[in-house]
Parts: sequence; structure tokens; C-alpha cells
Amino acid sequence: MEDNIRWMKTHCARMDHGGCSLLVGVKDNQIVRVKGDPEGYLSKGYICPKGVASPDRLTHPDRLRHPLKRAGKRGEGKWERITWEEALQEVAGNLLEIKEKYGPKAVAFGVGMPKGLEHFVLIRLANLFGSPNVVASQDVCHAPREITGIHTCGFYPVADFHHPSKLAVLWGSNITSTNEEGEINSLFLEQVKNGMELIVIDPRRIDTVKKARIWLQIRPGTDNALALGFLNVIISEGLYDKEFVEKWTAGFSDLAEHVKDFTPERVSEITWVASELIRDAARCYAQAKPAVIQWGNPIEHNIFTFDTARAIICLMAITGNLDVPGGNMEAKDPQIVGLGPFVRADLIPDKHKNMISAHHRVIPRLMTIAPAYFRKAVLEGIPYPVKGFYAMCCNPLLTYADSRQTYEALMKLDFLAVADIFMTPTAALADIVLPAATHFEFDDIGHLGIGHGYILARPKVVEPPEECWPDMKIMNELGKRISPPELWHDDYHTFVEDVVKPAGLTYAEFVEKGYLKGPDRFKSYEKKGFKTPTGKAELALSTAEKFKLTPLPQYTDLPEDDDPAYPLLLTSAKSRFFLHSSYRWLERLRKLRPHPLLEMNPVTAQKYGINEGDEVVIETKYGRITQVARLTDSIDPRVLCAAHGWWFPEGRPETQYDWEKSNFNMLTSTGKLGREYGTPNLKGLPCRISRKT
Repeated sequence: MEDNIRWMKTHCARMDHGGCSLLVGVKDNQIVRVKGDPEGYLSKGYICPKGVASPDRLTHPDRLRHPLKRAGKRGEGKWERITWEEALQEVAGNLLEIKEKYGPKAVAFGVGMPKGLEHFVLIRLANLFGSPNVVASQDVCHAPREITGIHTCGFYPVADFHHPSKLAVLWGSNITSTNEEGEINSLFLEQVKNGMELIVIDPRRIDTVKKARIWLQIRPGTDNALALGFLNVIISEGLYDKEFVEKWTAGFSDLAEHVKDFTPERVSEITWVASELIRDAARCYAQAKPAVIQWGNPIEHNIFTFDTARAIICLMAITGNLDVPGGNMEAKDPQIVGLGPFVRADLIPDKHKNMISAHHRVIPRLMTIAPAYFRKAVLEGIPYPVKGFYAMCCNPLLTYADSRQTYEALMKLDFLAVADIFMTPTAALADIVLPAATHFEFDDIGHLGIGHGYILARPKVVEPPEECWPDMKIMNELGKRISPPELWHDDYHTFVEDVVKPAGLTYAEFVEKGYLKGPDRFKSYEKKGFKTPTGKAELALSTAEKFKLTPLPQYTDLPEDDDPAYPLLLTSAKSRFFLHSSYRWLERLRKLRPHPLLEMNPVTAQKYGINEGDEVVIETKYGRITQVARLTDSIDPRVLCAAHGWWFPEGRPETQYDWEKSNFNMLTSTGKLGREYGTPNLKGLPCRISRKT
């Protein structure tokens, strides 16, 4: 088997945020084996089941291989094969017709979790077309942490596992199961092995609890209250870094007064965490030097995400753990192209004024449109109508909150084009479906713009099927038809060359290096201050009145009101075997998780007459679905944890592959949104269950 195998180095991608270094064995344009690269900058040889199964995406018999045009009514599942030229003309013609009738703002461009360089090519496409509306999942992923950080301390505070820490707090971060943005468990586990202590904050007893000094089994949706309780203990007991607070923070006295009410006893009633555990955890974090908070995506999943992120950054600040080795650092980018020039932001200078989101007064610097506001524009014409949608790397019908609302919006569009590698429920509603090449089949760059201070080489290792085009190529050719062609490249590959050119490298030379990393510089504030209006870490925001924000992090109430008709509390979790709604069609992964599992405590199961493996009806006041019971004592009897992102590729296209049956977002709503980011409640949902009969 090893004869004539050509081994190539690359990085994993599109199975999560990526970053694991891979050795890929190729023979006759087929990938025959994938294994971890022991020399990997982040992963050190680690590889997960998704990485092992990743070549199966390329050879699946039902993969999209030709452009398709809708032949029946929208959603009927009837298609005719067309050429690429016909497909591009159809897409361009429809988008230009909408632009002619309603203006460029009436076309939105959609993307899911950023996968690679195509994310920024999409922003460039929208900018050159003249549309300020790029719809993304940032309202519930990444932006609340990143942009709140920029407003609070001038940068996005990322966990530094490259330098020793005395203690790490995993706050809503299941780092050994799902790869948080730029954080892979190899470096983290090495630190634990070397004596780093661990605090875990999670509603479930995840694997890392076994290694933890303290586990805080928090009530879903109350992270902001817990953080305020930590602040109360650290300040009232004088455990804060007095020198740093005096020199480098603004608003400490206001914060100290504000958190007096958040005693561990009061916070315990809100969060279900024992008051002594809150005290112990806060003391441990404050007294460890340096300490790092690895904050996960779940803290961004309710309307109070801004307050949660603010409170956690205040914790980093008052303990002196901002921008220090082994703390939460400001990552410095390598010498690469700036994102503004790459996306040609100069050609749409009034974007921030004309975005859909401007009407809803979201926080400054959030430059993508929250899905809730996109659908409001489609369904209600607020603040103006949106008639066309070009989507890639995303499956909104499953991943946006309130899937029924998403269905109505997609059905109402004048035109919908989707680029993907497989016929998803969203693609099944499109007018034109474009077959995309996927990871391993084109040259790409990972981690650009994610804020961790490095980029990763993802060179092509095999050729794609003849009519499967990289998203970058699709948009490069579409861009020539809907915007000035001279602003696009003769060959899309030039985009990857553009990124590394400022470093004095060709893409091939970059691939030889494998990654580019910015310099390690800590405590930059000692020379120039923090990049905020006061030059300090702003515990009380100086811009609060200007931007209509609360100056201090708040806890006012639960995300959703308690309701005796819905006595249980619902949360959700990503699966280690899938990426959101992707890859349930890969047999090797589906065997590992064949059903959508609803985790519940055996006490809860007994109360409702449910056994392991039973189908369970889950209801909130917004909808109902069925999932399969999995009994575990790792979860509080008052809490249920549902599977996220489920549809059934073995179903039929005319029913959009049973997208309603087990889809978590049938249970969510956009009725309540956090103003800062347009974030809906995805955690802490009152629910009820029954055994399906």
C-alpha cells in the first residue's frame, strides 16, 4: 500500500476551524491515507476522527459534480444540468436585474463559519457589487468575544497556550472535543501534563472535568451572573492586581461598586453553582500568575453575550492577565496583506451607514449582518427589501435560529444561488446550485482574520472533479460579470499570492514554511497604552453613552422567563463527529453518531418514563422536534442537552431531507435579540419532553 504514495504536508480544514497539521498520502490522484504531522505547530501530531474521515468528502457518490438549475417549483427537488457558462450567466443576470430594480443593497451575500480565504473573497465580491450586506453567523460566533474585546481593551484577548500558565479556566470550552477558533487541545493538554491547574465551567461533566481542580456546573444562560460573582469575590477580598488596576484600568471604582450586589450567595441562586465553589474558583483564578481564560463559543449564545464577554474581560484585566505570556494575549499578525485592501473596503466607504444592521444600531465594528436582521429585510422590507441571496459554505435552514422563519425567507426571495459540495436542505431550495471544490482540492490559506496571529498553508493535494470549482474561482468569475472585471484576477490563484506577498514570499515558499506567525510581543500597553479612548482597559466603557451601550457588564434576568408549562431547561452542544450541519452524509462519521442524541439525567428519564434509545419529543413554546434519548449522569436533572445541526441526507430533496424532524433550531426564536450583536437565545430555553408513542 505504501508503494508509490506521495506524502504531502497540509493543514486540516472545513471539518472545524482547522489547524491540525496533516500528512496526506496520495496515489493516482486519490487520497489513500491521512495522519497527523508530529511537527505540527498547533497539533503536534494530533488528529481527530473528522480529520481521518476528511478524504471521504471528495469521493462520495452523491457529491455535487455539475451546475444545476431548478426545473420545477422552488423546493420540489427537480433539476436540470447546465454548463458553467450558463450557470454564471444565470446568477449574474438575476443579481444584476435585482440591482437594476432595487439597488445593490437588495442583494445579500451569505457565508457560514469562515473556512479559508474564500470568506474574504466573498466580502470583496459584495463590496465590488456595491452591497454592504454580508450575512454571517458572527452574531453567535466569534464577534461578541472579538469586538467586545476591541471596545474594552483595544484587542481580542485570545488564550495563550504557547507559554506556561499556572491555571486555565475553560469557560464554555470543550476543547478536547470541538476545536475552538485557533485552539487545539495538544498545547493545552501538554500544559496540564506539566502541572497547569484547571477550572471547568460547563453545564455538562465534559472530559476535562476529570483533570480539573474545580468544576462549576452552571445553569445554561447565566454566565454573565457567574462572572460578576467572580468579580465580587476578587474585588471584595482584595485579590486583584493593584498595580495594574491603578495604572492601566479605567472605571475600577464604578465596577467595584456595581458588583457589590453580586455576592456568591446571590449568584448561586441564579447559576445553581454553590457559593463556596464560586469563592474557591474566583480565588484560584486571581491568585494564579499567569492564568488564562479559554472562553468558548457557547457564551455567545444568548441575548446577554455582550455583558458576559465584558465581565470576563474585566476579570482578565483586574487580575493582570491581559497581554502577558500564558494569559490572554493580543496576538500580532505576521507581515501579510491587510484585510481592508484585500476586500477593497475603499470602494464602499459608507458601508457602515448602509448595512441592514445600521438600522438596528448594532455595536460599531460588527461588519456582517446578523441572520435575524437579514430575514427581517427579506420578509418585512425593514429597513429596505432584500430580494437576492448568494450563499456559500453555509446551510442557513439548519443553522439560523428559528428555522421556520428561515424557510419563509428563502422561499420569498426572488433569486437564491448556493455553492456547496453536497445537496443540503438549503441548496434544495435554490434556483441555481454550483458544485464547489473542497479542502485538499485547491490552494488555500487558513486562519486569516481569526485574530490568533498566524496563518496556515493549505496546499492542494489532489485535483477536483472537472466541474467542481473552488469558491474563490467561482466568485472570481462571477465578479467579472457583476462588477468591474479589471478588479478581478485572470487566475483566482493570485489571491493566495496576494496574501503572502508582503512577507516577501511566493505561495510555494509559504507552503514550504507551513505557517507564518506574528512576533511575540507582550505588554504592548506599557509603551503605547491600550487602544481605547482612555488608553486603558475600560472596566467602565467611556464610549457607552456615544454608542448607547451599558458602561458596566450587567445581569438583569434569565435569557428566557421561567414557565411552569416548560419545567426543564434546554441547551445544545456541537458533536465531535460533525461540523454544525455538515458531514452527516459521510458514512464513516455517521456510524460514530447515527442519531441525534438528547442527553438527559437518568432521574429525569425515569420521571418521564423514558429509556435509553427511546425517541423523545422535545417542545419549547416555539416548536417541537424528536431526538433519541441518551441517559447520562453528567448533566443536571433539570437540564437537557440536544444535538445541533441535524438533517437526514438519506431523505428526499422534495422534503429538504426532513430538515424539521430533529433540527434544534425549530425550538429557537428571534423574538428576543441582544441589541449589540443581534444574538438570539440558543441556550437556557424552557422546554418539556415526552416519550414518542
